[in-house]
Amino acid sequence: MGIPQSIQLGAAPLEPATLAGTASAAELVARLPATAPLHRNRVKRAFDLVGAVGLILFFGPLMLIVGLLITLDGGPAVFGHRRIGTEGRDFTCLKFRSMVVNAPEVFEKLIESDPEARAEWEATRKLRNDPRITWIGRFLRRTSLDELPQLFNVLTGDMSLVGPRPIVQEEVARYHVCFPFYTRCRPGLTGLWQVSGRNDVDYGRRVQLDTAYLLGWSLWGDIRILLRTVGVMLSGKGAY
Repeated sequence: MGIPQSIQLGAAPLEPATLAGTASAAELVARLPATAPLHRNRVKRAFDLVGAVGLILFFGPLMLIVGLLITLDGGPAVFGHRRIGTEGRDFTCLKFRSMVVNAPEVFEKLIESDPEARAEWEATRKLRNDPRITWIGRFLRRTSLDELPQLFNVLTGDMSLVGPRPIVQEEVARYHVCFPFYTRCRPGLTGLWQVSGRNDVDYGRRVQLDTAYLLGWSLWGDIRILLRTVGVMLSGKGAY
């Protein structure tokens, strides 16, 4: 998938006045009415359904084994987290549980006692050394296998195989005028962000990638991202 010339991924980090690299906020707002909502694309939806069914059948035995291993600590295998989807509507995003059962308490204690961890969380919404992650959770996150339950989100139409990474309400402000572009896609099980460095990519560049995905979408582009995702899962680069 080609990246539109108005969104140069090597540009300066995203700022409210100069969004998506070389494109100004006014230029992006002007482009929005002419940008077709990707969630209404029937070809993409058919591709999602066929792909999700095939992947569930392929990964089904592995998903059962992983689920059983996760429950060894007495907690549930799968949890749902509220994320923002198509047209700004909330949905329950499914994942294999990769954190300890008392994760909220562990997180609050860490943020209160560790200024560096607090700063890292505020900047990236991620922690490189997260004490909440379980032994199997680290493996699942490194390989992205924790996201396999989202195949069922694809079946229900809340997500797509490929699209922007699903975000929470607190992240909306970081998108500025790019947020309407995000809401015209179904969030993806994988996407440009996942195959471009994942957590090694700063947030501004991530917003650029999400906006570029909608403006430059093609079915062949989705196929290429899915193929590149396999390599990313095997390497574990940028995952934590």
